[in-house]
Amino acid sequence: MRLAENRNRVDPASLNPQLGSAANMRALTTIGLGIALMSCSASNQLSNQTNGGSAVENATVTKLSLTSDAFSDGQPIPTEYSCDGANKSPALRWGDPPDGTKSFALVIDDPDAPSGTFRHWGAYDIPASTRSIGTGQHVGTEVANDFGKFGYGGPCPPKGHGPHHYHFKLFALGVDRLNLESGAKVVDVETEAAKHAIAQGELIGTYERK
Repeated sequence: MRLAENRNRVDPASLNPQLGSAANMRALTTIGLGIALMSCSASNQLSNQTNGGSAVENATVTKLSLTSDAFSDGQPIPTEYSCDGANKSPALRWGDPPDGTKSFALVIDDPDAPSGTFRHWGAYDIPASTRSIGTGQHVGTEVANDFGKFGYGGPCPPKGHGPHHYHFKLFALGVDRLNLESGAKVVDVETEAAKHAIAQGELIGTYERK
């Protein structure tokens, strides 16, 4: 930028006195605008480089396939997996995670709950070799859900509140264990897992009580 300014700096002696002060002033103004534009361009380039770096960092979390034999993505969750049925967790399976995966963490939440996001299941320190969870199976280290119980708590929205969306989120982690205390809750699992995630899969099911 300093070199650009030197190249565009005008020696007052080089101004043509025959043009008059108005013409000379226009010349100075034109050069000043050129320097300002160059400065703005350099500033934008720096900003783009900074934003680009952030985007690359965010892009390092790859997509992981997560499915269930009980329901398809975006479809209703059968009653047997809710508080109106056996209240057991549906079977889940997923594809191979990226190299460097050392464990998994799983959370389920309902952002449509009247009082804010309600969390139904949180488990972490799931072995990296795991590729599925059977129906009603306990896995990893489970924490208290928002019902106040450990393990899975099925969909149980208020009657007449319309369909709720249940987000099953699986994190492939670059660490063997999450640094969580014994009193951790589902929100703590998700917060800590997000810090170490190298891949993530999501499956959404709906449930409504009329």
